[in-house]
Amino acid sequence: MPKKTIADIEKIWSGVEGVKKLSDRGVGIGPVGLGLDGLLTWVPGLGLAYTVGAGGYLVVQAVRAKASPATLARMLAYLVIDGITGEVPVAGDIVDVFFPGHLMAAKALQAEIERTHWVEASFRDARASGEHELHLERVRTDPKLRRIVYLHD
Repeated sequence: MPKKTIADIEKIWSGVEGVKKLSDRGVGIGPVGLGLDGLLTWVPGLGLAYTVGAGGYLVVQAVRAKASPATLARMLAYLVIDGITGEVPVAGDIVDVFFPGHLMAAKALQAEIERTHWVEASFRDARASGEHELHLERVRTDPKLRRIVYLHD
C-alpha cells in the first residue's frame, strides 16, 4: 500500500469541504443553509440514500485521515441524528432541513485535521532519528496543535 502524504490529507480536507457545501450549504442565507440533504429528504428513499452515502463518505475519509475515536464518535452521532430525523414523516423532514448533520460532521473532521501535526514518516523512524522529540516540542509550543499523526504507520 502506498504511504500517505500531507498532500493526501489536503485532498481529504478538500473532498470533505465539497460534501459539506453540497449537502448542507448549497444555498446559504445567513446562518441557515440548504443543500441536497435538505431537498432530497422530501423524496422517499432518495433522501435516506443520499444521507447514508454522503455520511459514509465522510466516515471513510475520517478513517483515511486517522481521525481520533472521539472525532469519529462525534461525526457518527451527527450523521445518525441526521439520518433518523429525515425518516420521520413530515416533522422529521422539516427538522432534517434545519439540522445540518453532514456540515457538522465535516467541520468536526476538518477541525481535527487542522489541529494535527502531520509527519511523513513512521513513529519508529522518527524515534530512531531523534525527530520525534522535535515533533513533540512543536505540538507543545503551538496552541493550535493537539496531536501528532505519523502518516507511514
